[in-house]
Amino acid sequence: MPDTRLTLSCGDYDRTRPLIDRTVATPGLDLTVIPLPSAERHTRFVRNLEFDACELQIAQYLGLKSREAPITAIPVFPHRRFNHSCVMVRMDSDILGPEDLRGRRIGVHGHFNPIALWIRGLLQHEFNLPPSEIHWVADGSEDVPGWSPPSWLRIERAPAGRKMQDLLKAGELDAQILSDSGADASNINKVVRRLWPNYREVEVDYYRRTGIFPIRHLVVVKDEVLERDGEVASQLVRAFEDAKQQAYKYWADHRRSSLAWFGAEQEEERALLGPDPWPYSVEKNRFVIETLLDYAFEQRLTERRLDINEIFATGT
Repeated sequence: MPDTRLTLSCGDYDRTRPLIDRTVATPGLDLTVIPLPSAERHTRFVRNLEFDACELQIAQYLGLKSREAPITAIPVFPHRRFNHSCVMVRMDSDILGPEDLRGRRIGVHGHFNPIALWIRGLLQHEFNLPPSEIHWVADGSEDVPGWSPPSWLRIERAPAGRKMQDLLKAGELDAQILSDSGADASNINKVVRRLWPNYREVEVDYYRRTGIFPIRHLVVVKDEVLERDGEVASQLVRAFEDAKQQAYKYWADHRRSSLAWFGAEQEEERALLGPDPWPYSVEKNRFVIETLLDYAFEQRLTERRLDINEIFATGT
């Protein structure tokens, strides 16, 4: 029987590189991998369902799934990061702690941005600061057909062509929630400071208290593909798992990295997160996912509280 032909778009990471390079076997699948930056990948998939499978923002996926979009996830989570480091306030601001964000104007890429989802949940459940008490300004589109802001949500769209960086420099924002990686972060850091300057200590404490290593992205598959071949979901999970294990093996040789204390960093993270901090299974991520499902409904990304069993493909 011939292998199932699939197109997959994902980010170019150490844990996906073996798929991109075809150095890991994909039994049963004739896989064409298209590495793309997040914004382009998400837009092309959400608007046109351009690929058979795609790495997608988890907040956006939950919003789409609750509105019966013809896509279903597999328990592969290629992008996870802690989020405290992503909250930045103006250098000249009197904001000293999370409680000082009450009533302020905070920039986000969108209501369905996964970093914003995690931070809003954190503010509500750890600092008694619900999202209704913040004025949100979004500089991106939501791309979730059928969604409209709930009555309690104060959110406005940035003027066309103006990004968070422009609004911050002009004094029109008090703070922002922005990924702390890439060109955006290095440019904007000239006018902002981190709300949690000791963010690594704060994030380690958060993990020890909650057991949550936040998921930002997961992999989704078009329903028509899953209906055509019931083995595709489990085959994709195995392929991603094999690629991840190959990445782990690669980095086990500390000479691979230019970082002087790379081995020490690995040992420290392993002691905290365990030998496989990126598990590709529902059960090993159950608490993290259930927490996300709670947050998504509380913040009205989803129209109802989704059940964990309905968001993942059968057999995974």
